[in-house]
Amino acid sequence: MEEKTKYARPTWDEYFLGLLDPIGKRATCDRGRSGSVIVSENNTILATGYVGSPPGQPHCDDVGHLMKTVTHEDGHQSQHCMRTLHAEENAILQAAKDGIKLQGGTIYCKMVSCYNCAMRIVRVGIKRVVAQKRYHADKQSMELFEKAGVKVFVVDNSVEEYKNQ
Repeated sequence: MEEKTKYARPTWDEYFLGLLDPIGKRATCDRGRSGSVIVSENNTILATGYVGSPPGQPHCDDVGHLMKTVTHEDGHQSQHCMRTLHAEENAILQAAKDGIKLQGGTIYCKMVSCYNCAMRIVRVGIKRVVAQKRYHADKQSMELFEKAGVKVFVVDNSVEEYKNQ
């Protein structure tokens, strides 16, 4: 007689992380097709966001990137596209637009947030960040999260690779 394998129901973290790729498919910048999900303390989805330009503005996929050179403290330079909002930022702004409180919630993202998004996460009172991978410049973000009492869980400690880093 064949033994039937019992279905393994995903944890809440696995479930919400699984939503990031489909949400990220709406992104309008090929350098970072990522999504973000913010949930309440009782696992209700409050807002989602993806990398994209503000409403009515041109998209990278249509007109190209708006690249800027950033010089870091250690002197190295990197290229960043400034045309779009990050997935975390778009989710936070969508919640603000809809009048949804995020305090005490969890944000799920493709990688540890950049410092600008980390400041916004701390400001709105999100208490937990779950990221699939690390971000190449997440040192300041991780320090900010620690000082603010935001718990961070990274599934895969490798650094996310993306186009034109």
